[in-house]
Amino acid sequence: MTTPYAFFAAIDHGFEPLPFAASAWSPKMVNGPAICGLLARALEQQHCAPGFVPARLTVDLFRPTLNKPVTVVTELVRDGKRIRVADAALMQDGADVARASAVFLKRSVQPPGERWTRAESPQPPPVPVADGPTAPLWNSDDSLDGWSSRIGEHQNNGRKRMWQAPLSVVEGEPPSAFAGAAMIGESTSLMTNWGTTGIGFINADLTLALARPLIGLEIGVEADSHISADGIAVGSATLFDRHGSFGTCVVTALSNADREVDFSSGINHVQVANK
Repeated sequence: MTTPYAFFAAIDHGFEPLPFAASAWSPKMVNGPAICGLLARALEQQHCAPGFVPARLTVDLFRPTLNKPVTVVTELVRDGKRIRVADAALMQDGADVARASAVFLKRSVQPPGERWTRAESPQPPPVPVADGPTAPLWNSDDSLDGWSSRIGEHQNNGRKRMWQAPLSVVEGEPPSAFAGAAMIGESTSLMTNWGTTGIGFINADLTLALARPLIGLEIGVEADSHISADGIAVGSATLFDRHGSFGTCVVTALSNADREVDFSSGINHVQVANK
């Protein structure tokens, strides 16, 4: 039987995690991209009005989400002419395990003048344009092999990048640009906290800020910074597609040194991409 290229299956009272939703930290847990994608999907479908675009998503991952059915409850916080704000909660057994808030902004015209921006946008790998979900490709400054699907080649202290067309959040539904950005954006934790011995930080949250929607299916994440002390880390990354940069992501993370994931040991690369 073929495993569905999706994180969840819709059921009568919520969503059932599928095999790709398993975390690299533990198969009993649901991974961060699946959680972020499901929350983004619910907020966008229920609260993004015509003429608005998703501009910011914040997700708090304050409890382990276990590999069993979940439900999502949302609430509209502000219904303005130019700004809409909504909250969501991910629930298991009647308790919140994660929460999110989204800001939807009304499209308008650009103001005049010129502004400083990053001089060089990250560049995608030299691969054909994807027409469906793909396994991730990896790149790091300290690797001589360039982009590759072999994650162990990039376990070093160089700057990291990833490129992927994401899986579906819910089986049978192609992911929206917003949900796709949320799922791939969660890899900011991996890109910024991955070192010479693996990844020893587990992220506690995510804040995704988007200037425009994704164009196409593929999304890249390039690390911008890692700062850590006393077992607490902050990482930031740029999100890009084949047309340039379109957003940023910031995560905070806690040391998980006792359960560090060593990618040189041959862990499944698709599972790692959805950690």
